[in-house]
Amino acid sequence: MDLQGPSRTKLLGTVTAIYDVGCFFGAIAAFSLGEMLGRKKTILLGTSIMAVGAILQIAAFGVPQMIVGRIVAGIGNGLNTATAPVWQAETSKAAWRGKLVVIEMILNIAGFSLSNWVTYGFSFVGDPVSWRMPLVLQFIFIFVLFTTTPWLPESPRWLIAHGRVEEAEKIIADLEATTIDDPWVVTESKEIQWAADFERENGMSWTDLLKGKTGAGNTSTIRRLLLGAGTQAMQQLAGINVTSYYLPTVLVESVKLENSLARLLAACNSVSYLLFSLIGIPNVERWGRRKMMMYAAGMPSDRSFLSVPLTPARFVWSLIFPRTDSSTPAGQCFCYLMITVLIRYSEILEENAATKVASASIAFFFLYYIFFGIGWQGVPWLYPTEINSLAYRTKGAALGTATNWAFNFMVVEITPIGIQSLQWRFYIIWTMFNASFVPIVYLFYPETADRTLEDIDRLFRDDAPIFVFRDKDAIGEKRPLKYVEHYENEVRRNSSIINANPEAMKKRLASVAKANEEGGWGHDEKV
Repeated sequence: MDLQGPSRTKLLGTVTAIYDVGCFFGAIAAFSLGEMLGRKKTILLGTSIMAVGAILQIAAFGVPQMIVGRIVAGIGNGLNTATAPVWQAETSKAAWRGKLVVIEMILNIAGFSLSNWVTYGFSFVGDPVSWRMPLVLQFIFIFVLFTTTPWLPESPRWLIAHGRVEEAEKIIADLEATTIDDPWVVTESKEIQWAADFERENGMSWTDLLKGKTGAGNTSTIRRLLLGAGTQAMQQLAGINVTSYYLPTVLVESVKLENSLARLLAACNSVSYLLFSLIGIPNVERWGRRKMMMYAAGMPSDRSFLSVPLTPARFVWSLIFPRTDSSTPAGQCFCYLMITVLIRYSEILEENAATKVASASIAFFFLYYIFFGIGWQGVPWLYPTEINSLAYRTKGAALGTATNWAFNFMVVEITPIGIQSLQWRFYIIWTMFNASFVPIVYLFYPETADRTLEDIDRLFRDDAPIFVFRDKDAIGEKRPLKYVEHYENEVRRNSSIINANPEAMKKRLASVAKANEEGGWGHDEKV
């Protein structure tokens, strides 16, 4: 299929972006399917649909079939991307929740890097094998999903929300390598039940939400949905898919590199992106979600840092061992600003000087990926799973994912046309967007690191202010003392109840043991 050349620019953008349309509708479908089927079955359904879409693309001999195949594959991927972070968050304890979701996104980057190298390798093959074989290789990962997902535990929070408390307690105990009579397990179960009951009594239907009703229980549902979806919108408006989808095109059209060199640099950049994104694993809990997003998007918060020369070694050291009160004098905004300036001057200088100036912008494309990988790759997928209540966690994550794919489609659709029509001015758009993210996050986004999901429910139940920067409990990097004391008191109380009622606990253990004898995690109906 011929999608190259100036006359095919719009068609290239549409064929590339149409995948995101499928992802959008898949994420919308997760609104209802995710809550009805559960996390495991939704992932298996999404993977099955992806397999059908992949077959349609591999067998395509024309643009129409390729478009249909990409839409179908996108629907499956939308279901999976809306469900997997929720499932991950709901089966993780607070201290590991952020790290595990960031690791999940890093594996996503690893797949992106692999696809870049596969694409580069097959670019030297002139026949249809150059694009069919990369599509075939995705069945390796589809097979892995089919063989591993059935044996993973269902979300205990989903089980409790559907009245399957005993199964949920067994999974909570197994995840913590303890028994169901452990006071910690009992407390965790009761906390989740409390959140589920509160939402059941005070939650609202989508119809009520669209009518603007807020409900009697002060669950702040609309606000929480918007906060979660907002992180996903900002991720796309940061301009990542200007380069993720089109970096070779950007380097050819804006920097004037040869196609082969552009593809090689794109593949090398993906490795740098992968390696530096590893920095986010230990720091997503240490820095917190707010600082991760502001640090990556913005400019320096401490001018004293600028008084010392920034050597490459010092720059890398500052990323791995940052001071808590400052950031390096760079960020996504700074990178796009430099890209804009350099490409602008490359268009007005004579040929030799223009080539050197344009080539200098390559360093800032690489640097942009470093900052994005650290701060904005994982947190926007994590935040909707944390900020939304139990009753709306699946819906909130699905809305966030749908928002991501909708903005993704917009960015991918306009990028080839924008580069061709606006040239260097196109990059001003992304510079301004990144600059705006710092005040938005600072003013409106509560911290979710080092909190249980039920802590966040209590924050909004206690009427958290819209301008959260005024509330120390809402923005602190450490779990507020009042939540720690509440949880410890509940553990002590449940411990005393267990000791005072051994017969009741024996009956409870016997009931769970009987259910467990009937099956394991591989069956949703059993424990």
